[in-house]
Amino acid sequence: MQIGRYYLKEVHFRWIGILVVSYIMTFVHEPEEGEVWWMNLVIAVIYTAIYWNGAVLLFLYFRKKFPYIKQTSKRLLLTFSAVFSFILLFDPLICSVLHMKSIQEAYEPGAFFMNMTINLITVVIIASFYENAFVFDQWKTTVKVNEALKNQQIRTQFEVLQNQMSPHFLFNSLNTLTTLIAEDQKIAIDFTEKLSEVYRYILQNKEKELVRLGEEVSFVKSYVFLLQMRYPENLGVKFDVDEKYLNQSIPPLTLQILVENSIKHNIISKSHPLQIDIYVENGKSIVVKNNLQQRKVIEKSTKTGLDNIRKRYAYFGKPNIDVITTAQNFMVAAPLIKVTNETDNLVSY
Repeated sequence: MQIGRYYLKEVHFRWIGILVVSYIMTFVHEPEEGEVWWMNLVIAVIYTAIYWNGAVLLFLYFRKKFPYIKQTSKRLLLTFSAVFSFILLFDPLICSVLHMKSIQEAYEPGAFFMNMTINLITVVIIASFYENAFVFDQWKTTVKVNEALKNQQIRTQFEVLQNQMSPHFLFNSLNTLTTLIAEDQKIAIDFTEKLSEVYRYILQNKEKELVRLGEEVSFVKSYVFLLQMRYPENLGVKFDVDEKYLNQSIPPLTLQILVENSIKHNIISKSHPLQIDIYVENGKSIVVKNNLQQRKVIEKSTKTGLDNIRKRYAYFGKPNIDVITTAQNFMVAAPLIKVTNETDNLVSY
């Protein structure tokens, strides 16, 4: 409905503009002997309507073809080239029809160049209004999307920190640490260091849109170290990520959320050990897969993990992440994102 309202406003603006420009045009062309002003006005309306509507169709076509702000120069060059060609080809034809002239007379240099100049100046002025409105609308959309992403990231960080700072998590971590201090001080030190790395990573990356896959994998290894202290013999996590993919990027905490979901939703026991595999598939996606052994009673969950990841990927033009459930396994494949040298140029595979 909102698009319809915008379109209606543009149509009103266009036809009011056609009438105004046509009225002005009747005074630009000096009337020939025997001509009446209202006839010139009718002809001017036909001229302006053809050129304006034709130009709008070209604007819309090239906007669809080159919609991004970084493509503005290319879009403008092609648009104005197409509009110029459109006027160059059709102006003599329309002129000969409306003024009852032959094509040869329409191409008479004096009249031809005068008409071309007036028409081009008019189209350039009109095009400037359309392009400025389009760029402004893009800017507003970008601001809204960035704000929405920022709010989403804040909710993500809050959810993760809330889960990890919960009394249940702290109790298990401190209880494990107390046991380790009594049994093996070296492992207790390692546990403390990994615990600090987990919190440090979350705090350092809480405002980032993307992180390198290598950083996320290192962080998840620290997170898994803590989990395996809690499930020393019942939890296996295997990483199979080739170094050539470590410079690709993903939204921060993606892997942590997926691993946490595997722990939260599945039975982990000596008779039912949980195996989690993290690997790159076809060089395009990072996959987190676990054997499926669902709990009947699931720990308290906000049920926003996967939805959160989907929304953040949608910001980069990848609204879908692959979620596959079989009788034996549950897996999620999240696209890898390549960041080029330009900060605003992201290419997802």
